[in-house]
Formats: sequence, structure tokens, C-alpha cells
Amino acid sequence: MQKQATQDDLNLVRAAAERGVCEAQLIYGQMLLDGKLVPHNATAALHWFERAARGGDVMAMNMVGRCLDQGWGIAPSATLAAPWFRKAAEKGLDWGMYNLATLLTLGSGVPEDKVEAIHWFRKAAALNHVKSINILGGFYEDGWVVKKDMAIAREHYLRAAEGGDFRGQFNHARMLITDGDIAGAIQWLRKVPETATPAFIAKMKHFLLQWPVPALHAFASTLPEPQNA
Repeated sequence: MQKQATQDDLNLVRAAAERGVCEAQLIYGQMLLDGKLVPHNATAALHWFERAARGGDVMAMNMVGRCLDQGWGIAPSATLAAPWFRKAAEKGLDWGMYNLATLLTLGSGVPEDKVEAIHWFRKAAALNHVKSINILGGFYEDGWVVKKDMAIAREHYLRAAEGGDFRGQFNHARMLITDGDIAGAIQWLRKVPETATPAFIAKMKHFLLQWPVPALHAFASTLPEPQNA
């Protein structure tokens, strides 16, 4: 059973962060970002991520990029985020590879370059980064900079699903629906809400209702309505 963090843990982490311990700076920054044991403060979180990144912490470099990309504690700027993601990627961090590849795919903050993007997704996938594995499936399904190959796409979706990625679970279920394996699809669809965002669940519900299959409609009816509905 995982131990719950306490005020004493917070004091130890904060003291270590103030002494310059990069790992503690990263952890303290995440606690501030999450509002865990301390009030949520994205600006302060970014400050600690930056200190840890300057000290060479690779995950902190990625988190500086995330703050810049998402606008956590600062005005959002994918352009400023990209170099941080690249630093983390080049130092071997799978999340840095994934985040950089995502910007390259979308042309967000950097020129669109799906060839370089798939390079980084593949490197992250080789490290078993399940979100990258799922996106590679999309490259093969859509034929982006690779020859369209549904067999390879399906293989990647299954790997991502088995690895716990909710988008991979949904995509694998999509493939099963097209095969007519509705029962198998629903088994995977049941896993999606465990980790998916409300927006993704709403998207999944809309998708399922487009199929003239009563079992899919019945399952869709069990999903929550969008919060802004």
C-alpha cells in the first residue's frame, strides 16, 4: 500500500529543494502544480522546474516545456516550449521525445515536420512510451509519411491498449468494431473511462452512437454526459 504524503514529507522536500537538490526541486514543483499539500501555484511550480532544469534534471526540462506549452504559470508559447522538449528528447527522455514529436506533427511552435516527428515517436516507442506507440498506429492508419498499413496500425493500437493508454484502448476497440467483434470491443471500451479525460469520453460516446449497433448504444448510455451539456 502506497504511503500517503504528509506535511513532514513536504517540509523535507522543500528543505532539500532550497538546498539545491534537483530531484527535490522537481518534486516540489510538481506538488505546487498539483496543489498537493500546498496551495496550487503554477507560477511557483515553473520557478522550481526551471531551477531543477538548470541543474540538469531532464524531467524538469520537459516540465518547463509543458508549462510553456500549456500556459501553466506563464503565457502559453509552443515556440518557447519546443527547445525545452528538444533538450529533454536529446537527453533520452521519452516524454520529451513525445512532446517534441507532437509539436512537429501539428506544426505548433515549430515548422510542421512529420518525418522528424515519426523519428521521435519511434524512439519513444522503443522505450515503451505507450502514447507514442498509439500515435504511431495513427501514422500507419492514415499513411502519414509512411505507407498506409492497417496491420501495423492494429499492432500498435493493441500494444498501446495493453500498456494502459486510453486512446490506444479506444483505437483498438475501433478495430474490433470494424471486425464485428462487438463484445471484445466493449471489454476494451470499459477501460477507457478509468483514465480518459471528460472531453475524450464525450468524443467516444458520440462515435459509438454513430454505429447502428444496439450493444454499442447501450454501452454509450452508461457513459457520463459532458459537463457543459
